[in-house]
Amino acid sequence: MSFARKFGNKAQELRGRVKQATGKVTGNRGRQAEGTVDKLKSKLKQALEKVMNVFRGRGKRRGRR
Repeated sequence: MSFARKFGNKAQELRGRVKQATGKVTGNRGRQAEGTVDKLKSKLKQALEKVMNVFRGRGKRRGRR
């Protein structure tokens, strides 16, 4: 996973957390839902990158030596 992608995904996760917290404080359910969606998208992208790295041979492998 490149540094730029990793940084972008973490930034999106942070934006999602901020939106979610802002929505909670202001009582804006739409903003809160947006934040939750952004956060989940980021987590999904991170998981997909990890899977792709394993298939590319750059990830951790268990049981093989």
